[in-house]
Parts: sequence; structure tokens; C-alpha cells
Amino acid sequence: MPDVASWLARLGLDKYAEVFTANEVDFDALRHLTEQDLRELDLPIGPRRKILAAIAALDDDTASPLSSVPVPVPVLPAREAERRQLTVMFIDLVGSTELSQRLDPEEMRDVIRAYQTAVSAEIARYEGYVAKLMGDGVLAYFGWPRAHEDDAERAVRASLAAVAATASLTTPLGERLAARVGIATGLVVVGDLIGEGSAQEEAVTGETPNLAARLQAMADPDTVVVAGGTHRLVLGLFDAIDLGHRHLKGFATQVPAWRIIGEADTEGRFDALHSVVTPLVGRTEELGLLVQRWQQARAGKGQVVLLSGEPGIGKSRLTAALEELLSGEPHARMRYFCSPYHINSALYPVTKQLARAAGLVRSDSSDTNLDKLETLLRQGVSDIAEAVPLLAELLSIETAGRYAPLKLTPQARRSRTLRVLIQLLEGLATLQPIVMSVEDAHWIDPTSSEWLDMLIDGLQDLPVLLIVTFRPEFHPRWTLFSYVTALPLSRLDRDQGSAIIDRVAGKALPKEVRNQILAKTEGVPLFVEELTKTVLELGLLIDGGDHYVLSGQLPSLAIPSTLHDSLMARLDRFPPVKEVAQMGACIGRIFQHRLLSAVTGYDDARLEGILQQLEESELVFRRGVPPEATYTFKHALVQETAYQSLLKSRRQQIHAVIASELKVQFPEIAEAEPETLAHHYAAAGLPQQAVAFWLKAGQQALERSAHPEAIANLDKGLELVACLPDSQDRLRQEIKLQTALGVTMISTRGFASPEVLRAFSKARTLSEKLGDRDQLFVALCGEASYHLISGNLRAADELGLQCLELARSSGDHALLLEAHHRQWVTKFYMGDNAAAEHHLDHGITNYDRDRDHRLTYIYTGHDPGVCCRNYSAQMLWLRGYPDQALERCRDAVALAEEVSHPFTIAQALSNFTDIYLLRHEPDKARRTLCKTIALSREFGLAREISEGRFQLGWVLAEEGNLMEGIGEMREGLAAITAMGVAAGLQHNLCVLAQACVECGAASEGMDLLEQGLSMTESGAKYRLPELFRTKGELLLRQNPDDGTAESWFKRAVTMARDEGTKSLELRAALSLARLYSNRGGDREALDLLAPVYAWFTEGLDTRDLVEAKRLLDQFG
Repeated sequence: MPDVASWLARLGLDKYAEVFTANEVDFDALRHLTEQDLRELDLPIGPRRKILAAIAALDDDTASPLSSVPVPVPVLPAREAERRQLTVMFIDLVGSTELSQRLDPEEMRDVIRAYQTAVSAEIARYEGYVAKLMGDGVLAYFGWPRAHEDDAERAVRASLAAVAATASLTTPLGERLAARVGIATGLVVVGDLIGEGSAQEEAVTGETPNLAARLQAMADPDTVVVAGGTHRLVLGLFDAIDLGHRHLKGFATQVPAWRIIGEADTEGRFDALHSVVTPLVGRTEELGLLVQRWQQARAGKGQVVLLSGEPGIGKSRLTAALEELLSGEPHARMRYFCSPYHINSALYPVTKQLARAAGLVRSDSSDTNLDKLETLLRQGVSDIAEAVPLLAELLSIETAGRYAPLKLTPQARRSRTLRVLIQLLEGLATLQPIVMSVEDAHWIDPTSSEWLDMLIDGLQDLPVLLIVTFRPEFHPRWTLFSYVTALPLSRLDRDQGSAIIDRVAGKALPKEVRNQILAKTEGVPLFVEELTKTVLELGLLIDGGDHYVLSGQLPSLAIPSTLHDSLMARLDRFPPVKEVAQMGACIGRIFQHRLLSAVTGYDDARLEGILQQLEESELVFRRGVPPEATYTFKHALVQETAYQSLLKSRRQQIHAVIASELKVQFPEIAEAEPETLAHHYAAAGLPQQAVAFWLKAGQQALERSAHPEAIANLDKGLELVACLPDSQDRLRQEIKLQTALGVTMISTRGFASPEVLRAFSKARTLSEKLGDRDQLFVALCGEASYHLISGNLRAADELGLQCLELARSSGDHALLLEAHHRQWVTKFYMGDNAAAEHHLDHGITNYDRDRDHRLTYIYTGHDPGVCCRNYSAQMLWLRGYPDQALERCRDAVALAEEVSHPFTIAQALSNFTDIYLLRHEPDKARRTLCKTIALSREFGLAREISEGRFQLGWVLAEEGNLMEGIGEMREGLAAITAMGVAAGLQHNLCVLAQACVECGAASEGMDLLEQGLSMTESGAKYRLPELFRTKGELLLRQNPDDGTAESWFKRAVTMARDEGTKSLELRAALSLARLYSNRGGDREALDLLAPVYAWFTEGLDTRDLVEAKRLLDQFG
């Protein structure tokens, strides 16, 4: 191997040999030299360009640009295949086939190897991965084996550089080489090893590599063509030409394509990536602090603000908001952008800012750019004789003929350059106050960091506000200065996140969509914006004018492609711990140390070391001390990214292990959180085990009155049960799921919901098929309840009798209690009071709380012991025992509170309200009603909420607020009927009609009453004498001389007397007695009313009996 001096001599650059020797640059080091290294060696532009070109084609024997260069074979690390968002670059040497026909094979080999070396070097420069060298083609991945937050951008930059590098090469015939590139981004499976030995490679599966290859084929020489997905990720960073939608072989639909022209002329990444900036949300205090610091700086007391926060938290947006606020004030703006591509490029952000400030243009001549530089320096530097050559060198501007070369050592040149930069800033600050921002300081190069140290050290007496933005992993050294303020940005709260959603969407999103966006993004503004944009682009929403509506079922929202690389990069930064993070992600957002230990099988020391690294990397937070510690992923999207990166087959394996360990090693979790095991069994592809645990989870949620959770768990079980093979076990599971779902639906949707009937009917069919009498009984009870509440009382009675027959034949206490339960309700609404009391007596006598409360969760979702007391109270009032009715209500509420079941408590309170109102005691009714409504809203009890609305109207009417009360009753009645509820509707219609009588709306009242009377055709005769009495009152209001009113009063009295419903008989007798009295028949009225009143032994202070006593006294 020749020495470096000889190699330089062949390039005509032997005069620099001494510099290379002094800096210990040998041939191994030579291959790794960068342009910045050569600047540090104080080499002029021309020699730098020659040396870099020669390094690219370096060979042992010759300096020819097409010499044979061994291309290193990529090392294939042992790793598992993964699901990834990957940017694939496919580059091809144009015209290689024709070229091979004109060149000797050995010459062609040299051409190919030089081309491969040049291209591979650019790929490596941007940290891509050369996956395959295919003669004239190179396949590269960006985003695997290590992701970066900007892989698409890196791929485009590498492609442009590779095209330029190829164009700098020539053949032995003097022909210039040309390349063309295709780039695509998408989800792939990458990392599968195929082939053997030296032919072994890591394959990528998915349409993305095919798309990249097709785009490459359509590209012109010396151009880069990218797919639409890639273009979206780099939008604003590069200038591009829209090539339209193209037909590509193998693709069913046309594919959008863009030709990249070059880097866009934008100041910084934030400007480039946010051409449309959403208004600032939730940063009022932080912006106020920046304004305060600006006011101090403007007064000559320099200030530094260290603005920190995780990616996407809004650091650049806050800085931009300050600039917007100061747009009307005289000041200078100086922005410095650090870059992940230039961490080792000395003074990169300073150089770029200087070029922008001077207005330098690449295409201008050196003289023109030098003039511009001089103009800038004269504003801030008193003596430009030394300053211009120093900064011209930094900006690669030739100064020959205008300035003598500076005879300085590299160290002296560096020192003076930094001093000139500080002097320039100090001079500019004398002209007007300055707002400076150094953005992304976590990517700052060492020399710029030194410049920043010098700047901050002398800033306190300058009218300058300096804002330094960085991520949490960067640790600034300047916090002890009195004029330095640390300003960490926290995540936004839910309301602030919602505000961003509204501004991005432009109109209201459906509640479930908004909730999912907020849950996934957790207050990181960028995440909120990008996920909202993704939702708008998915076609899930339909424009509803001032809002959006869902077009169908809402799926789980995928991670936006704009965020995927950034999130994956966080995991890839720590390869040794990524596998553990993936296993933790399979457990969930929160995972326990002990469970993770069992799943991984790692010893304590190894696992604790890995988890400590995860914690230090801020991927997870720890609570507690190992082995009792729990860990939480810092962000839900980080957990989802770790999880989604696993192959589905690998996920299934891990979930199976987790489920097994939970069941065996953590029985307390299996018992308390069956939904956790169900989830893991389902994800493991083990539906039989999953179904059993979804059923258990649904039943447990039902017992806790967590109805939405119960429905969700049971629905998941039903989805999976369809995957099981036909068997008796499958039928049993499905029956239990359907009946449990039906019971849950009763509480949330109401008895009359079609979903209730659907669940119980399906369970009935399956039970008959299986021949399971117990489950058939449950299903029949459910169907009977549906028909009862829907108003089809005869069907309900028929099903109830079947239940009673099954229960008697079985001799089972629980079945008998529930069969009587069905019938006491049905017979009550049918007006068959004697039968209702018979069934109620069975309930009162045989119910045992400790034994029978469990039936609540098997049958109709409420406690049968409380229910029989509710209806017994109603019967006691009807029978003429209003005080005993109140006592029975108190018993019902007390028992309901003992069993602590919300739906049952709500029913008991609602019934108590009803009794108070029947006694005409609205003040007491209001107190119980308020409790009912609050409880019903808390637990989403739909029917009780609607019934409560009606009762509120009744209370208002009783209090004398007739019009308001009628309005509330109408609303409540509409809600009740919308749910399909008919049981008890006769009474509600009657109460509303009575209010209409009182306010003079007799016509509306008559319509309501006729509707109630028509319901007798279906068997409903609930409080029918009261309907007859009310019709008589309405007829009198319409026409006081209407003789038919008397017949309706008499009919009411007779029916009530025959039924033994003394309270209704009293009301009917009062109406008829008033009619007799008004016609002069006081004796007739006295004879009618006196024996009815005399029958009562309690409740003499209630309004009906007080009114009766008043009339009797009046009659003498």
C-alpha cells in the first residue's frame, strides 16, 4: 500500500503531505475523512474537492476514479423479523447493459464497483442500510435495522447525493455515469433471512419495495421519484414536481408520483413541515413568560430561556408564537437550526444563519457573495479586514485578489472565527434588540456548542433574548446563570387537546372519534394534529354541515405515518432493551416487574439492568421497587409502536405465555381481572379460553353495574364464540353470553329494547337445541320481560306461565321465585290484582337476601326481593293503605341499599316517588326523585332517566306549575315511548291528561286518555278505574251539562269496588259526589261518599281523604 504522501503526490497535492502527517492521517483514517475534517486541516476549497472525490474511489494501487474498490458486505446481525414502516430506496445505474457491451469485463467491474461504493457511501452517510447490491442496482432501507424520526427525509437526501456522486464518475471511455432512484414508504415485514452463506440476505415483504422498483423504472436519468406516501412525509423540505397518478405494473390502481428537484429554501424544519400553522393552544402562561423576558432583554438586560420538552410538544410553535406577537415591534430575528445530519459539521447552524443573513445565493459569483458578506459585517464589525477572510472561508467563498491569506494555525483560525462571530452579534445588537433562537440544541455540533457557551457567557449586558430549544436528553450547562430561565413544556390537558382537534378538523368530530384521538395522543400537540389529519383522510367521516358523523364502525386508529418513524426511533436507540420493551408492550401500557420476569425468563439482575435502561431512556416510568415495581410506557403511542413492530405470529406466542403465567402464577389477577386473561388468550389465537374469560369478565362487570364494560366484554365473547367448532360446550357458552347480554341490555337500553329481545330469543333457540331446561328458563324470563314492558301483556303472560310450569316441574327454589317474579309484574299491569297479590306473597315470603340476590345478575338485572316490595307498595296504595304503602317503600329502598345494586336502588326510589305523588305529596316526591335522576345518570339507566323526567313534570304539576310540568311530562313521555316502553304507559297518559284538565286543555287531555284506553286491547288494565274517572272529568270540562260524565264516574266506582282498589274507588266517589252536589243532590252524594270514607283506617291526612272529609262535613 502506498503511503499518504505518495497518494497526495499523484493527485498533485503533495504540498499538503506534511499537514496529513502532523495530524496522523494514515490510509485507514483517510477513508473516513469528511469535508469538515479537511476544513479543520485548513485546506482550501479546490484541494478539498479533489481529495473527497479521490477518497470515494480509493484503491490500493491506483488513484483512478474508476479503480477497483472492494465493497464491504454488510454484517447481518442476528435479529427477528419485524413489522415496520420502512422507506425503501431503489437506485439503478442508467444504461449499464449498453455500457457492458462497450467495455472490457474488467473495466465494467471497476465501473460497477466504483458506482456501488459511491452510492453506498451516501447511503451510509445518512445512516441507511444497504440491503442488497445487484450489479447495477442498489437496494437500501431507511428505518431498519434502526429507525430515525426522519427516515423518509434521509432517504431523499441520500438519493440526491447518490445521483450527484454517480454523475461525478466517468468510464474509461470518458462517458459520464447517471443513476435514477425510486423511493416508497409503507408497512413491511423486514428481517427474514433468506439464502445461505455469502448469498444470505434479509428480505423485505410488502408492496413497498415493489413500488420503489417501479418508480425507479419510470424515473429519468439523474432524477429521484418518490411515492405519494413518501412525498407527504417530506412535504416542505424539498421542491418537487407532481407527476400525477401513474399506471404501474402490478398495481391495481394508479399511483401518485413526485419528482424531487432539490432541497427547499426554508429557514428551518418547523417552517418546512408546518406550512399551515394551527393557532397556539394552552400555552398562555409560557408565552407570557417569554414576553416578560423579552421586555427585560429589550431594556438591555440580556435573557436566556431554555425551552425543553419531548418531540412534538410545541417548542418551535411557542417560539413562532412569540415572533407573531412581536411582529409590530422593531427588533432583529436570528434563527439557528441544528441538524441531525450535521452533528459533526463545525458551526453548521451558525454558517447557515450567516448565509441567510447576508443573502448569499449559490448561483452568484464569489465576488457578488463576498460583497454581500462585507455589507453584513460592516453593520456589526468595526474592522472587516480579518473578519471577512475568516467568515468567507467558513462560507466557502473565494477571496483571492481581495484579501491576503491569513497565516494562522488551525487552532488560531478557529479561535478568531468564534470571536468574530460574537463581535458581529454584539455589533448588530447595538442597532436594535435581537430575538435569537437556537433550535434543536440536542443536535448541536461541538464547535457551535463552544460558540453558544461564549455567547451566553457575555449576553447579560446585551439587548438580546436567546431561546434555546432542546429535548429532555440534552443537559444544558447554563442553568446557574441568574439571567437564564428553564421553561419545560408539559403536555396539554383534555380540553386543550380538544381545541386543537376542532381547529384542525374545522368542525366538530363525533364524540367517540374525539375520545380515541385524545386517548392515543395524551396531550402532545403534534400527535393530536397528525392523528386528527389521519382521521380526516381515512374516509371514516361524512360531512354533516357544522359537524362530522361516522360513516360506519370506528376502528382502532393506526399510528400516523408522519409519527411512526419518530416513535420507532425512540425504541431503536436502545437495541438491547427493545425486546423487553416489546414484551412489556404485549402485557399492556402498564406492566408489572414480576409478570415481565415470568414472561421473559430473565434472571433478576439482567432484567433489572434492562428495565433501568428503559427507565433512563424515558421510555417508561417506574413506580415502586423491584420486584414489586410497575412500569408505565411514557406514551401510549410508544407502547403501540413497540407492539406493532412485532410480527403477528410472535405476538401470539408472547400473549400465550402471558396468559399462561397470569393463570398459574398470578391467580389473584386472573380472578379480579378476567378481561385481562381474555385479552391475552384472544390475542394468542386461543378463542376457547378467551370466550370463557370474556364471559366471566362480562358477568363481573354486570355485578358491579359497570354496564358499558359488561356489554363490551360480552360482545367480544360472542365475536369469538363464532370461531369455535360446533359442540355442546360452544352452545352452553353462547347461551350464557346471550342471556348475560340480555340482562345487561335491560339496565342500559330498557326492557323494551329490540336488543334485549334479540339476545334472549337467540338464547331460547340455542337452549331448545341443547335441551338445557335451566337456560331455557332464563331465556323465557327475558323474552317475557321484553313483551311485558313492550305492552304485549298476553304474550308476556303466556311466556310467564311457561316459566311457572318449568319452575314447578323442577322444584328449584330460584326458578320458582323468578317465575312468580315474572307473574306479579305481568298480572299487576293486566289489572289482575288478586293474582298479582298471590305472586307477590310468594316473593315476600320466600325471598332471602343472602341466597337470592345473585338472581339479579342471571335474570332481569334487578333484585327480586326489592321488586316484590315495590309492587307490594303499589298494591297497598290501591287497596287503600297509603301509610303501609310508604312503609313498604322504605323497606324496599333499605333492602336495595343493602344489596348495593344501582339499578335496583333507582327502581326503588322511583317507586317511592310514585307513591308520594299518588298521595299528593310533591315536596317529598321531589327529594326521592332527585336521588333517582342522579343515580340513573351516573350509571346510564336509560328508562329510569326518562321516567324521572316524566315524574319531574308530575311533581311540578302537583306544585301548581302546570305549564312547566306538562312540558316536562311530554318530554319524558316521548323518551319513554321512543324506547318502546308501554307498561305503565296508561297511568302516565292519565296523569298528563289530568294536568291538561287543570290547565284547560281538555281536547289534548281527551286524546291522551283515548290513547290510554285503547291499550286495554292488549290486556293492559292498570289503574283502569282512574282512566274512567278522568274521562268523566274531561267530559265535564268540555261540556258541564254532558250527561255521559256521570256514567263514566259510576263505571269507575263500580270497577274499583269490584277490584277492591279502595283508593281508586275513593277518587271516583269524590268525582261523582261533586257532580251530585252541583246538581243539588247532597243527600245522594253523602250516601255515596260516607261508606267509602268510613272504610279507611289510615292515611286520613292525605289529600284525597281530607277532601272527602271536607265534602262530608259540607253535606252535613
